[in-house]
Amino acid sequence: MLDDFFTRAVIGGIGVALVAGPLGCFIIWRRLAYFGDTLSHSALLGVALALLFELNVTFAVFAISLVVSMLLMLLQRRATLSSDALLGLLAHSALAVGLVVLAFMTWVRVDLMGFLFGDVLAITSFDLAVIWGGGVLVLGVLSRIWHPLFAATVNYELPTAEGVQPDVANVIFMTLMAAVIAVSIKIVGVLLITALLIIPAATARRFSASPEMMATIAAIVGVLSVWLGLLGSLEWDTPAGPSIVVAALGCFVLSVLPVPGMRPGLKSALKTGDRSSASAAQDRPHSSHH
Repeated sequence: MLDDFFTRAVIGGIGVALVAGPLGCFIIWRRLAYFGDTLSHSALLGVALALLFELNVTFAVFAISLVVSMLLMLLQRRATLSSDALLGLLAHSALAVGLVVLAFMTWVRVDLMGFLFGDVLAITSFDLAVIWGGGVLVLGVLSRIWHPLFAATVNYELPTAEGVQPDVANVIFMTLMAAVIAVSIKIVGVLLITALLIIPAATARRFSASPEMMATIAAIVGVLSVWLGLLGSLEWDTPAGPSIVVAALGCFVLSVLPVPGMRPGLKSALKTGDRSSASAAQDRPHSSHH
């Protein structure tokens, strides 16, 4: 019989994986991996401010991630720096400021490794409620904006013709990203959140014939990675968060192995003729969609 803490870890990890998979697909389609890194790095600043002002950690991380994403949009319109330079500036500055603030709070005992790499085995029943409640909300909003957001991924002007402003869809997408990062900290930590978003989605590409199928398979791969990672952590006494990411990496490696007679999947199948596909989004510069 598995212990209660392990059961809570599995349930919490599955909750995050189900949300991270579909959202990670948009990160890949829009080439926003570095943007995800920026938000996840800024999460540590949210943790520091939460401890300093005695706020809820999840709420503080969500607020800081959202502020950083909005700041990025503002700087992109007014600054002369390129998008990747702005992302690097914000990511490392937020991480450094967070570490400095934590260093000054000598009266607070901080499990820095837990925040950086996750502490999924310390998940409480309240954490589960936050993860699953937030996850249902994120998936609900994502399903509502799926078509305009996908249209903006393929062609930035296309949603306008349908009566939807692409900037509005992008702001909602950034808000969803901030929410997922906030609820994911205990699962894989600040430094590994982006991996849980990207690797399952990258794994799903080869086996998908449509964007919706890719999102579904990404969620399944994420759930499998959580289960295998936690079992490996329990068996070999390895850190839970990194073990989940390693399991996801193993799934990705298996997905790229050549299989005779297998169809090329979403990447190649949707490049020919159908420009309303997700793969078409990868042909455009990412900097105009942050």
